[in-house]
Amino acid sequence: EVQLVESGGGLVQPGGSLRLSCAASGFIFSSYAMSWVRQAPGKGLEWVSGIDKGGGTTRYADSVKGRFTISRDDAKNTLYLQMNSLKPGETAVYYCAKGKGGSYVNGEDYWGKGTLVTVSS
Repeated sequence: EVQLVESGGGLVQPGGSLRLSCAASGFIFSSYAMSWVRQAPGKGLEWVSGIDKGGGTTRYADSVKGRFTISRDDAKNTLYLQMNSLKPGETAVYYCAKGKGGSYVNGEDYWGKGTLVTVSS
């Protein structure tokens, strides 16, 4: 059974930083691309970032480029998202998602339950 468990969310002031983690199990983590998506209150899902298997290729939504960094540790079956210079409008539930294949361009097929990030002073 695929399981994705996010952690690291919380309250942070505008301009602050957080590091999200996603512990994966139930599949061969190193063989799949992974992504982060988010959902702000009252809005739809927004794709944030993706990383291919092996970690050699990453991509970011324009809104987070230069501030967020996605990474993975295949030895620990864990995905990360380092978020810097956070903005109030980025308050959202952040979800970890498993790719359908080795590249993030193929989309996602499993999502975790999410971790809430609140950006507020």
